[in-house]
This record gives sequence, structure tokens and C-alpha cells, in this order.
Amino acid sequence: MSIYVEILIRVPMEELWAHTQTPQLHERWDLRFSRIEYLPKGSLAEPQRFRYTTRIGFGLQIAGEGESVGERDSQNNSRTSALKFSSSDSRSIIREGSGYWKYIPTEEGIRFLTWYDYRTRFGSAGAVFDRLVFRPLMGWATAWSFDRLRLWLEHGIEPGQSMRQSLIHGFARISLAAIFAYHGLVPKLLGPHADEVTMMHDAGVALQDTGGALAALGVLELLFSASLLTFWRHRWPPAFCFGLMLLATLAVAVNSPRYFAGAFNPFTLNLAIGCIAVIDLIALKGLPTAANCRRQPIPES
Repeated sequence: MSIYVEILIRVPMEELWAHTQTPQLHERWDLRFSRIEYLPKGSLAEPQRFRYTTRIGFGLQIAGEGESVGERDSQNNSRTSALKFSSSDSRSIIREGSGYWKYIPTEEGIRFLTWYDYRTRFGSAGAVFDRLVFRPLMGWATAWSFDRLRLWLEHGIEPGQSMRQSLIHGFARISLAAIFAYHGLVPKLLGPHADEVTMMHDAGVALQDTGGALAALGVLELLFSASLLTFWRHRWPPAFCFGLMLLATLAVAVNSPRYFAGAFNPFTLNLAIGCIAVIDLIALKGLPTAANCRRQPIPES
């Protein structure tokens, strides 16, 4: 049940070390922390103590503290940063934990990996919540953050930009899925609405067959809505959506042009959907994803 995340980053060791060991840089890319503050050291031999805070929404934040020790391996030029952490905040599900970061040079780049585990609060309820919800979320947040760091170092995409692109993509994709689900379910399957019947008849479908045709079309729209969410990072759903809106607008223009004069009409609806699809396509480029990380250690040969 411990959390393991690994990614290959193609940058010099010193640059990666600085972006992971400097609090002002670390807190910019790591989704798990809102602020990290190093505390003064009495001597160079002492572990580096730090405080951290994590915003959890609605103006609330969780605070904790920890200490880390960095080591170098002169044989293979790898580095390790071991850490312990804890929180006395009664709202924190994490009571205490430990782990490490490792930096292993290879011909392709640096294998940057982490392993950590922790003890929870709130007894059996906390353990169940951690196993089903919190721990998978922490693993995903760690992997997503590692890929955000990779994009920053390899491609110059700053963490703030990655977050904005992710939010734009999320809102755009969910909006498209909701629109198709609504129009497949309400005016077609639960209706059918009179305007839908009329436009189907204008397109050449016999009046007695419009109910079945609309039901089939509604099912297809629901399936496409599901595909927009299932293929979350794929480009083909919004691209297909844009092309579909062009064809749908053309079909209404040819068969039922009178509907373009309505207060709520197919032209403005299809235009809005097409624009959201284009926004989603633009946001997808350079988007961080947890899928780029390894979640299990490489078996030792």
C-alpha cells in the first residue's frame, strides 16, 4: 500500500536537484503542497527541518512538519533525499510518515523516483477512507506533479500554465459531455420534443419512423458523451465533435433553415459546441498526466 512514482527527466542533475530541493521552486510544481518553508539549521550536519501547508479548499489548510537529509553516491553519481514528515493538525488524515526521493543518472536522462508511506488518523474509518480514496488520490497527485515538473524542465511549460491548461481542458471536456448527454436524453429519449420530430421529418424520415430514429440518435449522443470522458486525454473526441457540429449545422441549413431565426437555435448551439471543442484541442497540447509515470518499481535483475 506504499506509494511509488517514477519518471524519466532529461535535464542535468543540478537543475533537477535545485527544482526539487529549493522550497520556492518545489511548491510551484508539487500539487500536494501549497507552501514549503525551510527552518534554520544549527549546523550543516543537522537534517533540514521544514514546515508545509496544503490548502484543502473553502479557506482551510492542513499544516505539518518534517525533516530531510540529502546524500550522494560517488560510485554512480546518484543522489538520495530521505525524509520524515508528520502533522499534529487534527484535521489531517496523515499522522506521520517517511519516504525518499532518488535521482539515478542514465544514458537517457535522470530516473527521478519517490517511495513513501504513512500512518493515518481516525481509526478504522480513516484506514478505509485512506485505502479507497485518499491514498489513490495522493498517488495520482504525486505522479501528475512529477509530469508537471518534467514539462517545466524539458519544455519550459511553467507549472502555473500547466494548471490553467488542465482546468481549461477539464471544464471544456465536461461541458461537451454534459451537453451531449442532455441533448441525447431529454429532447430525444425522454421526449421526443416536437422540434426534434419536425427536423427529423424535414430531413426525409417518415413521420411514423421519427420516434425510433430519434431514440437511436439519442443513444448515440449518450455514447459519445461517455467517450468524451472515457478517452479523457485523446484528441479525437473534440476533433470529431467539431466536424460533427459543422455537418449538423449544414444539415439544418439545408433541411430546416427556419429554425435559425429562433431565439434558441441550432446555429448558436452548434457554434458554441464547436468553439468549446477547439478550446479543448488547444489546451490538450503539453498537458501533464499521471500516466507518464511508472507506479511500480522496476524488478531487480
